[in-house]
Amino acid sequence: DPYYRFNDVMYRWISLDNWTYSRTFKTPFDIRKWQKVNLVFEGVDTVAQIVMNNVTLGRTDNMFNRYSFDITSMIKEVNFIEVRFLSAVSYAAEQSRCHKAYSIPPACPPPVQKGECHANFIRKEQCSFSWDWGPSFPTQGIWKDVRIEAYNHYHLIYFSSTSFFVKSASQWRLEIESIFDVVSSKPIAGLVTVNIPKLQTQQTFNVKLQPGEGSIVLLVNINKVRSSTVEAWWPNGHGKQTGYNMTTTFIMEAGYQIEKFSKAYFRTVELVQEPIPGSPGLSFYFRINGRPIFIKGSNWIPADSFQDRVTYDTLWLLLKSAADANMNALRVWGGGVYEQDEFYDICDELGIMIWQDFMFACALYPTDQNYLESVRAEVSHQVRRLKSHPSIILWSGNNENEAAIASNWFSIPYADREIYIKDYVTLYVKNIQEIVLTEDKSRPFITSSPTNGLESVKEGWVSQNPYDTHYGDTHFYDYTSDCWNWTVYPKTRFASEYGFQSWPSFSTIEKVSSAEDWSYTSNFSLHRQHHENGNDQMLQQIGYHFRLPQSSDPIKNFKDTIYLTQVMQAQCVKTETEFYRFSQSEIIKGEGHTMGALYWQLNDIWQAPSWASLEYGGKWKLLHYFAQNFFAPLLPVAYEDEGALYIYGVSDLHEDHKLTLRVVVHTWSSLEPVCTLSNEGVIVKAQSAVPIYKVSINDLLERCRNCTRKSCVITFYLVGEDGLQSPTNYHFLSSLKDAVGIEKTQLSASVLQQDDIYRFVLQTTAVAPFVSLDVGSIKGRFSDNGFLMTEKEKVVVFYPWEPTSVEELEKSLTLTSLVDVV
Repeated sequence: DPYYRFNDVMYRWISLDNWTYSRTFKTPFDIRKWQKVNLVFEGVDTVAQIVMNNVTLGRTDNMFNRYSFDITSMIKEVNFIEVRFLSAVSYAAEQSRCHKAYSIPPACPPPVQKGECHANFIRKEQCSFSWDWGPSFPTQGIWKDVRIEAYNHYHLIYFSSTSFFVKSASQWRLEIESIFDVVSSKPIAGLVTVNIPKLQTQQTFNVKLQPGEGSIVLLVNINKVRSSTVEAWWPNGHGKQTGYNMTTTFIMEAGYQIEKFSKAYFRTVELVQEPIPGSPGLSFYFRINGRPIFIKGSNWIPADSFQDRVTYDTLWLLLKSAADANMNALRVWGGGVYEQDEFYDICDELGIMIWQDFMFACALYPTDQNYLESVRAEVSHQVRRLKSHPSIILWSGNNENEAAIASNWFSIPYADREIYIKDYVTLYVKNIQEIVLTEDKSRPFITSSPTNGLESVKEGWVSQNPYDTHYGDTHFYDYTSDCWNWTVYPKTRFASEYGFQSWPSFSTIEKVSSAEDWSYTSNFSLHRQHHENGNDQMLQQIGYHFRLPQSSDPIKNFKDTIYLTQVMQAQCVKTETEFYRFSQSEIIKGEGHTMGALYWQLNDIWQAPSWASLEYGGKWKLLHYFAQNFFAPLLPVAYEDEGALYIYGVSDLHEDHKLTLRVVVHTWSSLEPVCTLSNEGVIVKAQSAVPIYKVSINDLLERCRNCTRKSCVITFYLVGEDGLQSPTNYHFLSSLKDAVGIEKTQLSASVLQQDDIYRFVLQTTAVAPFVSLDVGSIKGRFSDNGFLMTEKEKVVVFYPWEPTSVEELEKSLTLTSLVDVV
C-alpha cells in the first residue's frame, strides 16, 4: 500500500521516472464504412506523447482536458498504440527553468510537506505534489476513459441544458446547447424534437449544422400553465430535488438519428451583493429560486491520491455523510480535480449545492501563450461538461490567489507587483471569466476565494484586503487563541474556510502503521503531520480546557491523545460555526449578516492528522457528529457576553414557530437536574437567528442553589407542540480541567439487533462529558456521538455500511468519556 508508513517517500522514484503504456488492438469494425474515426482520451495525467502505428498523433500537457485525435487515415485492422509519459516532476521543473523573464512563486512547498516543486507550472492536480494535509504522489497515467469513435455525417460531442425563469412572462425556459462535429463538406439540415412528458412539453425546431465544429442553441419555453406546476430543484433541507426526464431527438437529412436522454432541472441562483442598512460594504449571500439560503457545509478535497480508487461507492458514502450531517453545500476546492460526473450526479440527487473552484490554488501562475491556450481549452471543456448540474451554484476562479498577492505571501518587491497583478487579471478575468460567462449564463462567477466580490472588481480585481468582513467571503484560521472564545472569530458576510486539525481514529492509523509508530511523538506521527507545528498546536488548544493524558501505558496515552484532539476539534468548529449561524440576522458595529459557513474540510486523502471531519475510508470523526447538530435546521445557540448568557433561536425552517425553550442545569456530580427553567411561547422566526433568552450567569447560579461556574453545566433545547424538537445543546461555565465534581463514571452498553440496524443502550452512573463510541474498523455510523450524557440511559443507533453482528460489535466496542483520560 503506497499509504503504508513512509512509502510516500520510499516511492518517490516512481514519479521521477518516465513511463510508457502500450498495447496492440484489433479494430472491431470495418474502417472503410466510416468518414471519420477519432481516438478520444477523457483524461490523461499529464504530459504524454500519443503514438499510433509509429505516427505521433499529438501531445498532452493538461490533466483536466479532453483530447481527441483524428486517426481516420492511419487506423488499420491491427494497431499498435503507445502513450509515452514524461515525469510530471521533471516537466514542471523544466517549464519553470524556461520561464526566464521573472520568477513565478512559490518555487517549492514548505519542507514539512515533503513535496515536489513547481506544481504551478503544470496543469495537474496541484495537491499531488503535496499539501499540508496530503502526501506527494505525482501520478502519471491514463486516469479516465479512452475510446475510439467512428461516425458519418455528424457527431454530438457535448450536450447541456440550463434553466432560466423569465419573470416578465412568469414562465420557465430551458436553454439546450448541443455541440457537433460535422464531417460532411456541406451544411446538414434537420429537425430536433425536445420532449418532457411530465410537463406535457414537446417542441420541434428546424436546424442547420455547418461543416466543422459548431453549436446549436435551442430555447424551450415551458408554457405558463405548466410553469406554475413545475417543481423546482431545492437544496437539502429546503425542498425536493425534482428532475424531469427529457428526450432530445436529432433527425438530420442524412437519415442518421441521435437520441439523447437527460434530466431537466429547474432552479435559479443569484449571488446577492447589495448595500445593507446600518453597515458599510455589501451583502454576500445566495438566493435559490428567489429564496435566501444560509449555506451550511464544508470543503471537498480529492478523496484519494490515486483517482482510479475513487469509485461511485466511495463518493456516495462521503456525500451521503455530508447530507446526513444536515449540510446543503460543499466547495470543490481549487487545488484538487474537477470531480467525476458521478460526483455531481449524486449532489444533484442529494441537494448538495456546489461552489466550484477552477483548479488554481495558493500560487501565482504563468500566462505565456501555450499555457493560456491549454487553460482556455480546460475551462471550456469543464464548463460544457458540468453546466447542466443544478447542484453547481457558483464558478470561482481560484483558491486564495487574490489574497496571496494582496497580503504578499511570496515577498514580492513592491516595484514588481504590477507584473503579477497583470498576470492575475489576464488569467482569471480576461481568459477564465470571459469563457465562463460566454459558455454559461445561468450562474454567477467570482474570480477568487476569499474575495471582496464587487469591491475587488472595483479595486482592479485585487483588493487591498480580501479578508475584509464587510464584503465577500473570508478564510480564517487561528490555532493559538482559545477557540472557545467567540470574540476571536470574524463577523463576516460568508465564512468559506475555517477549521482545526485532529488525528484520525486509532483503527484508521493502525492499518498503515506498525506498533513502534503508536505514540504522539513517534517518527511516523511527525512524518504524517504536514502542517508546521500542527501536533503541538493541537496539544496547546487541548491544554486550554482539558488535562493532557498522563498514562504510563504508551498505547493508552496515544489513544487518549487522539480522542482529545477529536474532542477539541469538534468543540472548536462547533463554537465557530454556531457563531456564524447566530450572526445571520444582525449587524453589530457594521458587521454581520453572515450567510454561509463552510468549514475546512470534509474528507481526507490519506490516514493522517488533518482538518477533516470524515476519515480516509469514510469513518465519522467526532466533528462530523457535532456537525449533524450544529447544522441542524432548528437549533438554540448560547454564548456569554459580559457576565450574561444569551440564547438565540436559529432556524432554517420556512415558517415561524412558537416553541418552548427548556434550560436545564446540572451539577457535574449528579444526574438529577439542579433546576429546570421553561420559557414558553418563544417565537423562532423562519430562516433567521433571533435572541430568545437572556439571563445574568450570577442570577442563574443563585436561582439554581449551590451552583458555581465550576460545579455546574447548562443544557437547553427547543420543543414544539407538533413534535418539532431541536438537538440538545450545552454551555460550559468553566474549562473542564477546572470543573468540580466530575466523577469517574461507570459507562456500560448493551447491543441489540433490530432488522438491519443495531441499538446501543448506554448507561451511566454520573454526568459524562464527550461520550464516544468506537467500533474500530467495522464500517458504519452512529446516530449520535461525542455527546454530553446527563441521563442515566441513552439509546444510540448504529447504521452499518456492511454486514456485521451483535457479537462483532460488542467485541470491537470502546466506550470513552473525558473521565477515562488519565
